Amino acid sequence: MTNLTTTLRKKVAEEAAYLLYAGIEKEYKQAKENAARMLNASVLPSNLEIALEIDRIAEEMEGLGRRERLVQMRKEAMELLILLKQYKPVLIGSVWRGTITRQSDIDITVYSDYPEEVLKMLETSPLQILQTQWTTVTKRGVKKASFHIHALSPTKENIEIVVRNPEEAEIKEKCEIYGDIISGLHINELEEVLKKNPERKFLPD
Repeated sequence: MTNLTTTLRKKVAEEAAYLLYAGIEKEYKQAKENAARMLNASVLPSNLEIALEIDRIAEEMEGLGRRERLVQMRKEAMELLILLKQYKPVLIGSVWRGTITRQSDIDITVYSDYPEEVLKMLETSPLQILQTQWTTVTKRGVKKASFHIHALSPTKENIEIVVRNPEEAEIKEKCEIYGDIISGLHINELEEVLKKNPERKFLPD
């Protein structure tokens, strides 16, 4: 790859990252295609390259407040993992990664055959339940249903808790953005992070 191509690819990644960070685009594919069109470029960066640019932009724009918010969101996530511990909860998304932006929420996955039990438990917590819905996706020809609970924390952080079939608990999925395995953080792992390095990032090597 020539220096010119490398430079152009980086510019496309930067522009796509801005489009996503500003909320002008919602999907990586459209963001990179529109960015390339705007710059009259034929090279497209990877999702990882764009994600790293978003992280850089967020750090520049949000500064110290971003890191303080990350720690607070991880503490709130810890409380939820403890509350939901019988359902094998795992913290995923940008709060796990350590790459939050202003639009980020707390994403937690739990596993249960009885989503209504999870919902009842959350209704006894300080959370404000905003919405619930079933979602079905098809992966490799197999349909999978999950129950989504959208809520608001006492500090006004948005939370999404996804209830999946217990049979999916051991399935490892590849992240479409970073290209690695979505491992997330379980209770003991998040506790360790909060004790030793609460601002730690989890990115591919």
